[in-house]
Amino acid sequence: MALTGRAGLVAAIGIVVVLLAPQPGPALAGVCLLLVSAIIADLVFAGAVRPLRLHRSGDTLIRLGQRATVELIVENPGSRRVRGLLRDAWPPSAGANPRVAALDVPRGERRKIVVTLDPTRRGDRSSVAVTVRSVGPLGLAARQGSHQAPWSVRVLPPFLSRKHLPSRLARLRELDGQHPALVRGQGTEFDSLREYVVGDDVRSIDWRATARRHDVVVRTWRPERDRRVLIVLDTGRTSAGRVGDAPIPMAGAAPGGGGLLVRPDPRPAPGWPRLDWSMDAALLLAALAAKAGDQVDFLAYDRAVRAWVGGASRTELLSSLVNVMAPIEAELVEADSQGMVAAILSRAKRRCLVVLLTDLNSAALDEGLMPVLPQLSSRHLVLVAGVSDPRVAAMAGRRSSAEEVYDAAAAEHAQLGRRRITARLRRHGVEVVDAPPDDIAPALADAYLALKAAGRL
Repeated sequence: MALTGRAGLVAAIGIVVVLLAPQPGPALAGVCLLLVSAIIADLVFAGAVRPLRLHRSGDTLIRLGQRATVELIVENPGSRRVRGLLRDAWPPSAGANPRVAALDVPRGERRKIVVTLDPTRRGDRSSVAVTVRSVGPLGLAARQGSHQAPWSVRVLPPFLSRKHLPSRLARLRELDGQHPALVRGQGTEFDSLREYVVGDDVRSIDWRATARRHDVVVRTWRPERDRRVLIVLDTGRTSAGRVGDAPIPMAGAAPGGGGLLVRPDPRPAPGWPRLDWSMDAALLLAALAAKAGDQVDFLAYDRAVRAWVGGASRTELLSSLVNVMAPIEAELVEADSQGMVAAILSRAKRRCLVVLLTDLNSAALDEGLMPVLPQLSSRHLVLVAGVSDPRVAAMAGRRSSAEEVYDAAAAEHAQLGRRRITARLRRHGVEVVDAPPDDIAPALADAYLALKAAGRL
């Protein structure tokens, strides 16, 4: 049962009547009796809430920045009309609209309520409950009850770095020797023989074929194919830190690309977690490696395996990755580097490129990754990529006051620690990519292309 504002207004009028009455006692009793009788009558003639039947339909899968539409069907099998309000409860990050809707369902009929969701975070967004308040004919009291109408919408990562894919694919075609500029393919796998032309590298001359043909013949090469790339995502506590400025998602997709639209807003948007930027970089690398003909696997780990994608075909790789990435959240625990390396070695028996997306935090890596790194780098080619915080660099450049000088000293100390750990990693034969959020994805793709061009895969 619930009382409406009209009941409070009637009670206030009754108080005025009691104050003005010559005999307040009997007047008070009469007002109370009248009000209680009206409330009971309202409850008796209000439509029943419990027999209502609720059904849902609509979107179950969208990208962050797109709008989902969920339809709620309310069916009234009861004997009285149900008129009042309906509240569809979703998590705040789901961006449900409307949260409260007017409801008027005659007996034996059904009504449809359309709820739009504008999620602000990726992951699974599930409805909590549907509460219906059926108001009586006098509008003084209402019956109220909650129903379970389960529905879940999975919000996938937005893949903002997709805009960098065409330029990296052009570079890949250039390495393959398929670019219209006729640049010779690079790599270490033999491709074909052709006649020597002015400008060819003399080191590519095949002397045996030259002797057989009585003409100068050169070898052409192509980048290695069918190599394996294992992308490892650190989901420990350091991945929870927010860095950079996040685009503000709007409903709808960008024209032709399905990405985020950015709303002009003078207020700075809160930064995304480092984990989300790492996912974005992983998606670009996976798309590029799949186009290059390499096998891509994915592992998310902190103290246990959070997600694993292995053996996915090139056509299903991206859809598999975004689906397993969507519900992953950073765990506020220190990552178990020894367990992570053991999980990598158990899944990668043959030599491959291991791309570890983590934070280049000197304290965390000194105690975690560095002691077990030789076990990994002795068997695989390791590339460590970290997302740096541009606000730290900006803090290091501001020194106009005493407080800013202290902040700049702390920022310089943090940057020095990153440079020191980067140098140590490279001394162990590890490739390192350290870039701000907007640049981490293209920088990681460029590092992969450089390794492929050098024949190191």
